[in-house]
Amino acid sequence: MTISSTLHSDVAELGPEMTALRHRLHRAPEIGLQLPWTQEALLEALSGLGLEITLGESVTSITGVLRGGRSTGTAVLLRADMDALPVQERSGEPFTSEIDGAMHACGHDLHMAMLVGAARLLSERRADLAGDIVFMFQPGEEGWDGAGAMISEGVLTAAGPHVSAAYGMHVRSNKTPNGIFTTRGNTMMSSSSKLKVVVRGRGGHGSSPHLGRDPIAAAAEMITSLQTMVTRRFDIFDPVVVTVGAVAGGIASNVIPDTANFQATVRTFSAATGDAIGPLLTAVCEGVALAHGVEVDVEYLREYPATVNDPFHAGFVADVVTEVFGEDEFLPMEFPEPGSEDFSRVLQAVPGSYMMLGASISEDFANAPSNHSPLARFDDRVMTRGALLHAELAIRSLERLGAQTVDPENRRSSS
Repeated sequence: MTISSTLHSDVAELGPEMTALRHRLHRAPEIGLQLPWTQEALLEALSGLGLEITLGESVTSITGVLRGGRSTGTAVLLRADMDALPVQERSGEPFTSEIDGAMHACGHDLHMAMLVGAARLLSERRADLAGDIVFMFQPGEEGWDGAGAMISEGVLTAAGPHVSAAYGMHVRSNKTPNGIFTTRGNTMMSSSSKLKVVVRGRGGHGSSPHLGRDPIAAAAEMITSLQTMVTRRFDIFDPVVVTVGAVAGGIASNVIPDTANFQATVRTFSAATGDAIGPLLTAVCEGVALAHGVEVDVEYLREYPATVNDPFHAGFVADVVTEVFGEDEFLPMEFPEPGSEDFSRVLQAVPGSYMMLGASISEDFANAPSNHSPLARFDDRVMTRGALLHAELAIRSLERLGAQTVDPENRRSSS
């Protein structure tokens, strides 16, 4: 009997437990880097599994290390994010959020429950594990760079040796059919940056704009010029997305204000383009300001790097899904996606793969409310699949790494 031969039946038995934990977490979402109640609930769920637990110092993270009985000095990492979004829930679920203005609209409650389920499966098989497993429960994924904080505090070396592989998983309330896994090698998701622009003009009466210096007109031209610039300065096969999501200026229809401002998200798919776009955004805004006779302050803030999967490990994920669940249960991701993810910081330091799991409750999944929507809903039943894949990836990755350690001439490249 192999180490994973009973995983299917065991994970099925864990389904109700994971569902109960997910609903409990969903009712009490917390936002950002400090999630004390969520941390407490997870510690309770992980108790008795024999993990070596370390709590974050600057953030309310949890790092759990499971020591394998056949350790060869190798370790793999599995990650779940913990934070919710500042969204007022309107999903209609019976376990809807009880916290005003906060919702697990991105499925992180499922991520936590799945990783707890995987920890339970793996802890029951610790004697046969060919290495150690690091469970990374991370706050602050939604723009707070919780992964960066955990890396700074040593999550990648929590088991002693630096982890040799890392895997993360994200559910989707649309886009992907229910229960289907998808990923791709190389760039999977874009980097994210923020553009903040303040235009300083000279206020006056709306009837006599020539006597003032209108910052709103200048800001409007900047916004349209930025859209044109990215289509003319960057290759369509290495695209840039600039979306202005916030604009402010003025308080009355007949008053020219002194200032106007706007903010944009900037998405790129390569490090070179991410570096090149900042100076060009600034140049466009400064050029338009000069033409309008106004001043402008431009701030370009890099946030998350692109999520880049190691090609070998993305293929490994596809192979494991196919073997464990069947050929029709894996859907190759054709193109990178413009969402961003701070698991990218882990993948900058460790070869591994991020992946998606369809969790839509609707047969018309393509038109279902998306992640981050106040109407987003997720199917509890996919959690057994997610927990099972977490466990299978850890077991099989450790076996492969252990074989490489024993027979270094038989190593298979993962670069």
